[in-house]
Amino acid sequence: MTHSPWWRRPAVALLLDVLLVLLFAAVGRASHDEASPVVGVLSTAWPFLVGTGLGWLVVRVVRRAWPLELAPGVTVWFATVLVGMLLRHAVGSGTAVSFVVVASVVLGLFLLGWRGLGAYAVRRARAPHRT
Repeated sequence: MTHSPWWRRPAVALLLDVLLVLLFAAVGRASHDEASPVVGVLSTAWPFLVGTGLGWLVVRVVRRAWPLELAPGVTVWFATVLVGMLLRHAVGSGTAVSFVVVASVVLGLFLLGWRGLGAYAVRRARAPHRT
């Protein structure tokens, strides 16, 4: 009997996505020397966290699966960026093209990166060992 790696549990994967979105917001805020770090991070992150939650919901409803793999992770990433930017625009926060590009790239690396590394680790663990 094989057990799934810890990061393939839905609650852990969702927590990882949330933490990575918060890290994205924290790094962005720090690079601009913004004040009030905790409130600032949360005010930057909330639109993207809503997008992440909606991405998870879409995958769960449409695919009837958890977004633990790379392909459904694309849906989570896309929803995170799209909904995040739409909500930021709706509340009058910045959505400059440069910010959209940077956010898309960084969130793509974060949200797809761990899934890609996980898929690689699973493939490597299942591969026959060469001696």
